[in-house]
Amino acid sequence: MTPSETNRDGTPASGPEQGHAASPAWELLLPAASAPARTRGRSLQAALREAVRSGRLAPGTRLPSSRDLAADLGVSRGLITEAYEQLTAEGYLRSGRGAGTWVGGAVRAAPARARDLAPHSPGTQADFVPGTPDLSLFPRTAWAAAHRAVLADLPHRDLGYPDPRGLPQLRTALAELLARRRGVVADPERIVVVSGVAQATTLLGFALHARGLRTVGVEDPGSPQHNALYASAGVTTVPLPLDEDGLVVGPLRESGVRAVVTTPSHQFPTGIAYSARRRTELLDWARSVDGFVLEDDYDGDFRYDRAPVGALQGLDPEHVAYTGSVSKSLAPGLRLGWLLVPETLAGEVVERKRTMDLGHPTLDQALFARFVERGDYDRQLRRCQRAYRERRDALVAALDEHFPGSQVAGIAAGLHVIAALPARYGPQERFLARVAAAGVAVRPLTDYTHARGGHERSEGVLLVLGYAHQSPARIRAGVRLMAEATAA
Repeated sequence: MTPSETNRDGTPASGPEQGHAASPAWELLLPAASAPARTRGRSLQAALREAVRSGRLAPGTRLPSSRDLAADLGVSRGLITEAYEQLTAEGYLRSGRGAGTWVGGAVRAAPARARDLAPHSPGTQADFVPGTPDLSLFPRTAWAAAHRAVLADLPHRDLGYPDPRGLPQLRTALAELLARRRGVVADPERIVVVSGVAQATTLLGFALHARGLRTVGVEDPGSPQHNALYASAGVTTVPLPLDEDGLVVGPLRESGVRAVVTTPSHQFPTGIAYSARRRTELLDWARSVDGFVLEDDYDGDFRYDRAPVGALQGLDPEHVAYTGSVSKSLAPGLRLGWLLVPETLAGEVVERKRTMDLGHPTLDQALFARFVERGDYDRQLRRCQRAYRERRDALVAALDEHFPGSQVAGIAAGLHVIAALPARYGPQERFLARVAAAGVAVRPLTDYTHARGGHERSEGVLLVLGYAHQSPARIRAGVRLMAEATAA
């Protein structure tokens, strides 16, 4: 029997709380007691704190006296006394003169685990869900070199709270890049660095709300994320139809909205590019209602059959807010994007950005600015464009081989296609059930249809197939697996 299992007079400790208290405490604290002398006190406190927090020492448990526990652990009594006093002050323990030390009741045990809520497609043999680039193309070597250079050169003052719009160095680099590659009117004073298009969307929602707008039009079909993002700013989305030229202006006028979200360079998910006539009509509408076109330059850099068409913002920067990011060209995990905002919305957007997060991380901004200035970002775009064009070609060829008569809609651009399979492969609900059972992750076009909720029955099969994150070999294998799963 150890000293902590006896009373002062040498008789065995009695009572359910005293009889088991010392043993677990003695065992749990042994590793901490072996820590180096200079850190032993903190280690003992941390170990005892965690034992209480995890529930291994339950509320109401009486702890050994400081003298007994010090003897058990082979440490000075002062270390144990200090640990007891510190944890009593924090609320983990309670004590009374002559009554000993007990585990307090304020702590509630919680499981020490961290869940991963990132989107995944577990257990799939093939994954054609759109929206993900090939993360293996991330330029680790060039990025690491830029990181080292920035750490060496970054002035100390730039590690303070930044301009909420972003570092001047990055806004200047972005203005040059976007004017050159996307044809925008890019004043560095009107660029706001954001954590992706999602934050840009939310900021615009707040700015529209501040101007009294309570509704915003969205493309139908279109990104399902817009509903929640605008709702967080108190703005309701209104689905508006598309045709082969883009957003149909008649229903837009009839809707009464004064702001509309568009993806004119490569519409998501239909894959069309807005015609020149429709672009003009859209801008005429915005001017007539003193409204705004909110341009998401989705996939704007990735056109495979010709040079990319310039951004809509370049035609009327006072009525078009332009957003983009590195999520498809580098990695979505970087959470880095930009927003070019009309002058009338700039004040509200910048103030919202300030109160939302006090500005984007300065080190990330300086790193990306250097990446752009040295030409590394242009090289990365060219690398991605070559890879994604090859994968699109592989997907189209595989569909021709395994689903004869299928048609791919939209322009040769971006990271996804719309595939219309012949009616003999339908109905769509049966097709989706069969490929899911075979371990193939796909999304039908109806998943992106706002007005009808994406649940109507269909005899045909319309799929939105993402391909950028897979090698050509895996693309071919995945399409073959789909064909085998749906063979009559």
